Amino acid sequence: MAPLIALAGAFVVFRATGWAGVAYFDDWQMSLRAAVAVMFLVTASAHWGKRRSDLIRMVPAGVPRPDLAVSLTGYLEIAGAVALMIPALSAPAAIGLMAMLIAMFPANVKAAREQLTIGGRRVPSLPVRALLQVVFLGAVLLASPLPH
Repeated sequence: MAPLIALAGAFVVFRATGWAGVAYFDDWQMSLRAAVAVMFLVTASAHWGKRRSDLIRMVPAGVPRPDLAVSLTGYLEIAGAVALMIPALSAPAAIGLMAMLIAMFPANVKAAREQLTIGGRRVPSLPVRALLQVVFLGAVLLASPLPH
């Protein structure tokens, strides 16, 4: 749930900043783009902290070197968040982030089915995780300059 809270909270902060006169966040799409970037930075932070072992347990059995997969996806989340904020790179970044969300969904399925924990808290059920995935994919798409 932390990624959803980060996404929603950052969006409110960036929109308020725009309404307060900061031209960069003067429209909802740029505010959402920055909020999506914050969300991916928050999720990336778990890839190396005390939650790392929880994420490694989520990696499906067929993936070699789960520890490397967790590190790689963390780096990709950081790169995607940064690239999303660079106008010339925002469209390819959005495509890459959406592809990564889809590619990582089997780990979410495994975590829900096996009732794994992250940071000592049980992960949400599969229907909740699937709904969150749709929200995150939609947020990335809406934040991007891609045709909607």
